Amino acid sequence: MAISVIIATAVPAAAGDPVGDDNSSSSGGRKGNHLYARASKVTYDTSKNGSGSSTGPLTVSSGNWSPPPCWYAPLWDPKQFEKENEEGYKSVVNDPRQPSYAKQSVAQIRQMYEDGEYKDYNKAKQGKGMWWGAVENPNEPDVLKRMSCNNKGPFWVDNGKTPPVEKAIDPEVLAGLAYQQLKVPDTAIDLSPKGRQTVNLATWAWLNKATFKPVSVTASVGAPLDISATTTATPVSLKLQPGTKDAELHPASGECPIDEDGSIGTPYTKGSGDKTPPCGLTYLRSTPGGGAFKLKATITWKVEWTGTGGAGDELPDGVFGTTQDVTVREVQAINR
Repeated sequence: MAISVIIATAVPAAAGDPVGDDNSSSSGGRKGNHLYARASKVTYDTSKNGSGSSTGPLTVSSGNWSPPPCWYAPLWDPKQFEKENEEGYKSVVNDPRQPSYAKQSVAQIRQMYEDGEYKDYNKAKQGKGMWWGAVENPNEPDVLKRMSCNNKGPFWVDNGKTPPVEKAIDPEVLAGLAYQQLKVPDTAIDLSPKGRQTVNLATWAWLNKATFKPVSVTASVGAPLDISATTTATPVSLKLQPGTKDAELHPASGECPIDEDGSIGTPYTKGSGDKTPPCGLTYLRSTPGGGAFKLKATITWKVEWTGTGGAGDELPDGVFGTTQDVTVREVQAINR
């Protein structure tokens, strides 16, 4: 399955311009004193992603890495840029509600692209390059980070040339965007005994094979760049957190490796009551009356990406976990 996400961008307001306008636009133009870029499209192939209601997004396990909050991309050819800039300029200068400083601001922007740093919007270079601008990541919750690329107005890049900015759209940026789209299955684990657990009796934990297998998402941008990146998450271990300090983990680290067939741990079989499970835990006290311990099971996923031109690298591990209630009783004798 392929899905397309339309992402709009805006040229930053000049000093003194009002802020707080709605920055969502898929067609381009100007609203208030803000020039809006024609939409840039990132396409996601999610056919190998996790699916269904029992899946969820990965959370970066540690470190300061996060998907890109914004980037720069080719957005207009010269004729498109002239049309949108001129229409935006007229809408401001002909609006009696606009203050004089706003009209002066858009006039200065127009002059820069019409007969200043650039000439006639570079229409003489039609087909030889593109106007680039800032694009905001709609999945970034921090508005300041999302707008951090908006400190640079549209700039020209000849075809085949490297954009003179950091955060230019490339396979690595696409890999980070694909990371945000990854979905993995939840971790509701099987326990034995089923139902209520018993103090000092080992609880066996396991997950069925084939439940956990690699998932991937490919993010692509078409012409004129024609680049893509595929980000893949592979499950590597299950971590158990019993919800109380009065418990022993098996193994002691609480980390249960995932086998090659995608299974975790070993199902309990009759006669194994005196054995230590390869994956599980032992509660040392009962739950308070009517209460329950919150047993959390978290899968760690190793994340890697490959992209156009042979690029590729590792990304920080991701985690996804779920919590289930466990009640524990205390009995004098145990028959199993």
